[in-house]
Amino acid sequence: MKNTTLCYIEQNGAYLMLHRTKKKNDLNEGKWIGVGGKFEPDEMPEECLLREVKEETGLTLLKYRLRGIVTFVSDLWETEVMFLYTSNSFEGELTDCAEGELRWIPKEDIPKLRLWEGEAKFLRLLDEDSGFFSMKLCYQGDALADWRTKIYDENSTAG
Repeated sequence: MKNTTLCYIEQNGAYLMLHRTKKKNDLNEGKWIGVGGKFEPDEMPEECLLREVKEETGLTLLKYRLRGIVTFVSDLWETEVMFLYTSNSFEGELTDCAEGELRWIPKEDIPKLRLWEGEAKFLRLLDEDSGFFSMKLCYQGDALADWRTKIYDENSTAG
């Protein structure tokens, strides 16, 4: 199982999105996603988040919020657990990304982009500010075959 982070950086009603067009043998090729990546050995989620955002964008996050944990299960790829963050507080200058084109996309235009089906589901939860959640996305090939969500609040219990 691999661990990853993904962050949606927000500014003026838009998210910073990455159009994955430059990396060879890219599972996300042609898709628009937030920024993030795989854990390095011995990293905790926040360390991975800060490192990946800096590497891919040149930006330094000043504040960020863990919004959910997403588990991806697939018949083609290794199972992945992703820590999903948002941030609207950062500093620095946006730089070129080795993995694709970075662009600020108004939130209302994001559903028009080429996204993973599951990404559209957790973006909706972010937009609704539904609280902390856990989501499981099950893919067969590139198609979303099944998904489940648990939203946590102060009254949530395990199970």
